[in-house]
Amino acid sequence: MLPHLDAGYNLARWLCRDSDLAQDIVQEATLRAFRFFASHRGGDARPWYLRIVRNTFISGHARDGSGTVILMSVLEGEDGGSLLEQVASPDDDPETALARLQDRGMMDRLIERLPVDYREVIVLRELEELSYKEIAEVAQIPIGTVMSRLARARRQLIAWAREPQAAVEARRDL
Repeated sequence: MLPHLDAGYNLARWLCRDSDLAQDIVQEATLRAFRFFASHRGGDARPWYLRIVRNTFISGHARDGSGTVILMSVLEGEDGGSLLEQVASPDDDPETALARLQDRGMMDRLIERLPVDYREVIVLRELEELSYKEIAEVAQIPIGTVMSRLARARRQLIAWAREPQAAVEARRDL
């Protein structure tokens, strides 16, 4: 599990939107993973561990009774690539680096607006680089649902990104 702790924390943080709670979720998920390691049937442990992190979040969320879970997606750039890939480059001058950070901040705010189901598949696909099959395994949904959620989340993010910046900022403060 140790090689996958960062991925588990990243998923938990995006799901619950609280870094302290994400640490608690990862700690509990890791304990569960160690406890049930004998049930792991081989193969890549990363999707198996991320599913435990996700289930730990969901079970804790259900106990809290706090409502709907929301997931994020990633916008595609004009060249078809992920905007997340365009956020940082070691070759940037300070001005370009600042512009990229501002874009990343906008992306993070847009992703936070998405429902949890969309945010989850986006984080798993774009940040953790899991395959559709692995995402389906982690989220325990069919591959077609993974593809549908990714497409819907991307469309929504693109629509929000095209809105005037003032409208985006106003909604963020609500």
